[in-house]
Amino acid sequence: MDRFIEGLPKVELHMHLEGSLEPELMFRLAERNGVTLPYPDIETLRQAYDFHNLQSFLDLYYQGAQVLLTEQDFYDLAWAYLERCAEDNVRHTEIFFDPQTHTSRGVPFKTVIQGISRALKDGEQKLKISSYLILCVLRHLSEAEAIKTLEEALAYKEHFIGVGLDSSEVGNPPANFAGFFDLARQQGLKLVAHAGEEGPADYIWQALDLLQVSRIDHGVNCTEDPKLVQRLADSRVPLTVCPLSNLKLKVVDEMEQHNLLKLLHSGLCVTVNSDDPAYFGGYMTQNFKAIAEALNPDCEEIRQLSLNAVEASFLPDSAKRELVQEILRYQG
Repeated sequence: MDRFIEGLPKVELHMHLEGSLEPELMFRLAERNGVTLPYPDIETLRQAYDFHNLQSFLDLYYQGAQVLLTEQDFYDLAWAYLERCAEDNVRHTEIFFDPQTHTSRGVPFKTVIQGISRALKDGEQKLKISSYLILCVLRHLSEAEAIKTLEEALAYKEHFIGVGLDSSEVGNPPANFAGFFDLARQQGLKLVAHAGEEGPADYIWQALDLLQVSRIDHGVNCTEDPKLVQRLADSRVPLTVCPLSNLKLKVVDEMEQHNLLKLLHSGLCVTVNSDDPAYFGGYMTQNFKAIAEALNPDCEEIRQLSLNAVEASFLPDSAKRELVQEILRYQG
C-alpha cells in the first residue's frame, strides 16, 4: 500500500502556505532578517509542536510567520512547499495564504503576493506542478477588516482565484462574513470556507446557505446532522479533510476514530489534504499513509480519494479529464 500511495498522482486543495514553514527554514529566515525567535534551536521549536486544540496551534503559527518579511522570503517558502509536492507526486495544488497575518505587521500585500506568485510560476515551468492561490481572511478579525483586505487585493486579482475563511473557528461563525463573501462573489472569485472542524455542523449549513461556498474545508463534524450528510452527498459539495491535522489538534483522539472512510462510503466528495504540514507532521503522502495504516482502505478507495480531489478542484474540465485518466491508468 505504501508504494501505491507514493506513486499515486495527487491533488491538494487545503494547505496553508504559512503552515508549511519548516523549523529549518524559519531559523534561516530569522537569521537573514535579524528576527529573534523565542526558541534557542530547531529541536526546542519542534518540541513546542504539542498542541491541545486549534488555538494553541494558531498561537505558534502566527509567531512563526514573523520571520516572513521580504518578497524573497515568500518565494522561498512557496518554493520549499512545491519541492515537497514534487516528492509526493502532487500534480496540482490550490494554496491558501493569509495576507492579514503579514499586512498587520507592516509587510505590503504586494510583497506577499509577488513572492508567492513568482515561485508558483517557476513551479509550473520547472516542476510541472500547476497551482492556484486562494486568499484567506482571518475570522477572529472583523468583517470590515476582511473587506478592506479584499479591496486592496483586487489590484492583484490575476494572481489569485478565490477567497476562503480560516483561523479560530469556535465563536466566529461563517454568518459574520456574509457581506465579505457577497463582495467576493460579485468579483467572480471562487468561494470556500473552513467549517465543521472544531465548530458545529450548523457552521457548515451557514457556509453553504449564507456564504454560498462551493467547497467546505474540513467539514468532519457534518456527521452531527444526518440531513447535512445527505445534502453533502446529494450535492457533491466537497470536503477538504486533513487527517493528520485532525489528529494533532485533537479533533479525533486516534486516527482509527476518523470518519473519512465513513464519509466516502456515504457518497460524499471527501478529499485528503495536509493543512499545515510543517506543524502537523506530514505532507500529502504522509496523510494518505496515516489513513491507510489506521483505517485499512483498499487501493481503489485510496484512488477514489485522489479522483475526488480532481473533481473538487477549480481546474478547467480539460485538465481534470487528463488527471482523471492518469489516476485511472495508475497501477502502483
